[in-house]
Amino acid sequence: MELALLASASDKANQPLAKALTGSGSAERILTAKSGAEARRLLLDQEVSLLVINAPLPDEFGHELALTAAHTTSAGVLLLVKEEICEAAADKVEPDGVLVLPKPLNRALFYQSLRFLRAARSRMAGLQDENRKLQRKIEEIKTVDRAKCILIECCGMTEPEAHAFIEKSAMDKRITKLAAAKEVLDGGAPSPA
Repeated sequence: MELALLASASDKANQPLAKALTGSGSAERILTAKSGAEARRLLLDQEVSLLVINAPLPDEFGHELALTAAHTTSAGVLLLVKEEICEAAADKVEPDGVLVLPKPLNRALFYQSLRFLRAARSRMAGLQDENRKLQRKIEEIKTVDRAKCILIECCGMTEPEAHAFIEKSAMDKRITKLAAAKEVLDGGAPSPA
């Protein structure tokens, strides 16, 4: 985790939290926000890998910010609340992937939570990469299928003939099937026989 955002109204708490974040290796740089609104602006401008919210904030409690970040970013989100309300806060935000810790903080539990968030974020990044690859593959299949439809409509080919035409065109020109399909879509279809 490289960039962390610490949302806390208390200057007194910021320094030890920032020191713990850098000391644990969870963040190389730390941005600080004194309110939920300021934290939201920073989340829009910067891609942070970790958001730590020291609740309550002056303009909101903090669970709203935690839920917003959990739904709109890939950052690990940690909400720090008073021990008396820890269970209630956890019931509200943990189903959305926000980790809740009671204050005062237990250092070992805090570090363990940071490691857990790092591991979860790493796993999520792997899943997002896989998802992007699958999305590209789906788009490639759609493009090839559209090109086949054009060949079937304008050239009277059957589906296997259209498929073979695109594959042969790709091999002959030493390009991908996607590039060959795009050529067909751009008007490179053979004249009807």
